Amino acid sequence: MGFGLVAYAFLVTMIGTTLPTPLYPLFERRYSFGELMVTVIFAVYAFGVIAGLLVFGNLSDEIGRKPVLLIGLAFSAVSAFLFVFAGSLAPIFAGRVVSGFSAGVFTGTATAMLVDLAPGGNRRLGSLVAVVVNLGGLGLGTLLAGELADHFGSPLRLPFIVDLVLLGPAVLGLLVTPETVERTAFRLRLQRLSVPSQVRSVFIRGATAGFGSFAVAGVFSSVAPVFLGAILGRKSHALAGAIVFILFSASIVGQLLVSRSSDRRALVVGCALLVGGVGLLALALGIESLAALIASASVVGLGQGFVIGAGLAAINQRAPVAQRGEIASSFFVVMYVGLSLPVIGVGVLAHAWSLRGAGIAFSAAVAGLVLTVLASLSRSD
Repeated sequence: MGFGLVAYAFLVTMIGTTLPTPLYPLFERRYSFGELMVTVIFAVYAFGVIAGLLVFGNLSDEIGRKPVLLIGLAFSAVSAFLFVFAGSLAPIFAGRVVSGFSAGVFTGTATAMLVDLAPGGNRRLGSLVAVVVNLGGLGLGTLLAGELADHFGSPLRLPFIVDLVLLGPAVLGLLVTPETVERTAFRLRLQRLSVPSQVRSVFIRGATAGFGSFAVAGVFSSVAPVFLGAILGRKSHALAGAIVFILFSASIVGQLLVSRSSDRRALVVGCALLVGGVGLLALALGIESLAALIASASVVGLGQGFVIGAGLAAINQRAPVAQRGEIASSFFVVMYVGLSLPVIGVGVLAHAWSLRGAGIAFSAAVAGLVLTVLASLSRSD
């Protein structure tokens, strides 16, 4: 029972983090800003995730999983309240940062608790469910907000009110879930980051490809809804949410398929898919094709799943047991930097040039980055 309750809390928290994605065109019109501000609002979320990972990464090992996850749910609720009552950009920025905190808290701690509570001690099942609810929640958040915005009133508030309703059972569920860690003295310390020399080459390859995959996911989650409306003339928020949902769903499929091949082969496949996916993105921008944009989301998501799954598997296989947490945290910090800084770069280019030109230049840059990883993989260690 506890396993399912923790999975639900994890799912709902991740749903909350992507609710604003299909609503960015509405925020643009309400507050009269452009693509650059959209990317900045999106990017501060990633900085919140990094802060959450660093500050709360070790805490659940000392004070228990439940208190840390309840803190994460509190952050998620505060974020939703800020959006419900927002009357300016300030609470929106604050809401995105706090939402990032909630994701940073849950990413490591909820995964660990699902592994702790896995039925029959099946740690593989626990890790698999963690991946599915994490990425599935990210996709469902965009889908839910898009559908609510298209079919009901108050589109900038209703999704977050629904989120608060969903958080209620999550809090109650965690309160009755058994604790899995014996509590010790409270010591708040930052999560250490390190990459030992014996895993450095593998880390660089996996993290570089993962950086590129998160950068593309960031563009899809921030400016793709604006692109749909401004260039393709598609005003449906549900469509914008569905495209991001497709990306994260494909990423789940990619991670599920990773175990069927070696880490190196999976990374090669993932990089090839990413190059093809950003090529389709450039094509979609160039010829204004919705079909190419949807295909790009599918291929990029699949490539992201392969790259992240293979990268983490390769790192965990070679990393010293005592340093796996630090190395995994380092990996995800690189991923979330990839989710933030390149997106801001796209916003700057779009402001100075055009959204289409910025997207095509971004696609070329990501393709070049991932191709360097492919070239490295073609040589022996």
